[in-house]
Amino acid sequence: MDVDKASATRALKDEIKKLKEEKGAVILAHYYTKGEIQEVADYIGDSLALARIASKLSAPVIVMCGVHFMGETAKILCPDKKVLIPDPEAGCSLADSCPADEFEKFVKAHPGYEVISYVNTSAAVKAHTDVVVTSSNARKIVDSFPADAKLIFGPDRNLGSYINSVTGRDMLLWDGACHVHEQFSVEKLVELKKQHPEAKVLAHPECKRAIILLADVVGSTAALLDYAVDSDCREFIVATESGILHEMQRKCPDKTFIPLPPNDSTCGCNDCSFMKLNTLEKLRDCLRDGRPEVTVDPEVAEKARRPIDRMLSLS
Repeated sequence: MDVDKASATRALKDEIKKLKEEKGAVILAHYYTKGEIQEVADYIGDSLALARIASKLSAPVIVMCGVHFMGETAKILCPDKKVLIPDPEAGCSLADSCPADEFEKFVKAHPGYEVISYVNTSAAVKAHTDVVVTSSNARKIVDSFPADAKLIFGPDRNLGSYINSVTGRDMLLWDGACHVHEQFSVEKLVELKKQHPEAKVLAHPECKRAIILLADVVGSTAALLDYAVDSDCREFIVATESGILHEMQRKCPDKTFIPLPPNDSTCGCNDCSFMKLNTLEKLRDCLRDGRPEVTVDPEVAEKARRPIDRMLSLS
């Protein structure tokens, strides 16, 4: 970073800190956002951690630096608070793969099934759900159902397939996926394993099965981070969104983290373009202007809160 850019970045961060204090705001950021966003956040975490934090905050304003469904979840849990997001176009390919009207038809076509929905869904999909899960707690919550329970799992087919494989379940899976985790290259992983034979492969369960089978550790973003911190290993190949490398490197400055590339790229990165829409400039603007604000229809919010609360109680 050149001197002028570094100076401008410091000034932006100072402005954000001042505005945050003036507005009584708390900034939450997902691990997949840019490093500079994580550096100004009050809390960083995965979806489960951010949901837990949001549910306990007393601040009048919450700024969610992530994607839109995360802002909705915060608003559902904190209906009396103002929830802002830096960019309303920060959506989610996985959430988009499960339109609420189509999911409702799918659920109604399978009477007698209980519905488990990944947190990466819209509030409207959550409203048709019995319990929400994250990648951190999906196995635990699925295991809480009777062995003979008929279950629908949506929208991530890769996560659902992984949970089926480790629980022995036969959940009915919605056919959705995350564009980032779908794109990791098996061939490049094999090459990297040859180049770094001592490296541990860390993979998110949203990855395709071929990646999962080559991984040493499969877990949520937070679980992969914890493993990297606690492990004696010095090298890691990381198969999840590259934003997590910022926190991995911060916590483990003496270790090497190698991002697994996607199929169609020669670079060593696989970014969520939606997460990267969060910028310091947009964060400053939304604190200053009090918008864009996240709103959720009260009737939808009431229905969606029940499965979220059930998740939090089971976690």
